[in-house]
Amino acid sequence: MNLVYADAYTLNPGDLDWTPLTSLGSVTLHDRTAPDQLIERLKEADMVLVNKIKMNRETLEQLPRLRYIGVTATGYDIIDTKAACELDITVTNVKGYSTESVAQLTFALLLELAQHVGLHADSVRAGDWARNPDFCYWKKPLLELAGKTLGLVGFGDIGQRVADIGLAFGMTVLVNRRHTDEPPPVGIRYVDQATLFAESDVVSLHCPATAENRGFVNRELLHQMKPTAFLINTSRGALINEADLADALNHDRLAGAGLDVLTTEPPATDNPLFTARNCLITPHLAWASREARQRLLHEIVENIRAYFAGQPRNVVN
Repeated sequence: MNLVYADAYTLNPGDLDWTPLTSLGSVTLHDRTAPDQLIERLKEADMVLVNKIKMNRETLEQLPRLRYIGVTATGYDIIDTKAACELDITVTNVKGYSTESVAQLTFALLLELAQHVGLHADSVRAGDWARNPDFCYWKKPLLELAGKTLGLVGFGDIGQRVADIGLAFGMTVLVNRRHTDEPPPVGIRYVDQATLFAESDVVSLHCPATAENRGFVNRELLHQMKPTAFLINTSRGALINEADLADALNHDRLAGAGLDVLTTEPPATDNPLFTARNCLITPHLAWASREARQRLLHEIVENIRAYFAGQPRNVVN
């Protein structure tokens, strides 16, 4: 078995032990692989691990030895799964490893918008408190989450965990999801998309990007939101029309946004959200706590062991 991990750095920049993976056989680890390096590096591989590197039909057809692709993430749209199936290549992914971390960052972004912790910490460090005539001050209005309405688009593992945390904060929780056959959990109401965006004080996106919903958070939908509302996205950047969101923020039609994902990653330097008012952007790090990455590495190894045993798990094709 010759296994090549084409873009290993983001999973393990040096703080995890590769031994559980490297002990499985002949393993080659590349921090990053450019498109023009891909075929040369993978041509002798029986098995490949990839995180964000795209593998289309043309690429797969040039890798006749390849029998297994392990996507080291939950989303697997980087792989042409139909072509892989036709070429007898098993494709697996990893689910659930980052649920707690993504839910945590969702609220980190929301709390920063509501409480402005970073702003006030910087202010104190700059000497503003030492010069202040009063025992306290605040530079922006502070918002209590209790009693506010949290709207969730998508209700998979992460959406459900965010709902739990929202309820613990005393928020009312609305959910828009594709499948509503079963009654909602206690304290949660299923609503249509228009109702969710109109009634929520916070809208948080937790759904995959598909051909049907790309850019669905657009000017029209944003105009249905309260001007005091926040938009949070820790899911997929392509769900949002970025120009429309920037325009809404800059014209006070929305109070703020917290984004961990953008349509293009890394983004162009002229992305309109970089200069939009009250827009927090983090570099797609919600999944990247050490604990989550350790779980991811463990599940990658377990997927490979299951494949060796003739009982592949988490197969997506």
